[in-house]
Amino acid sequence: MIALDGEHGSWFFLEITEEEASLFSKTGRTYLDDLAQRIRSSAPGVRGNKSPFTARSLVMTPARKRADAAVDAWYADKQT
Repeated sequence: MIALDGEHGSWFFLEITEEEASLFSKTGRTYLDDLAQRIRSSAPGVRGNKSPFTARSLVMTPARKRADAAVDAWYADKQT
């Protein structure tokens, strides 16, 4: 499962584990908010970091281009 979240002006895009998917199924948006905070706190985009999320990032993948297009379409729809 892939998570794409933009709450609070901060986006993350990564493949979540089965355990994370299960927790998301049980608790919904609350779990994604917590996960997003843990990702931001671990600074996965900072050179030399030891974030456990860096290896799971999908930022520089073809999937990211599809996600960007989906986000752009969502924004465009909200503007109308």
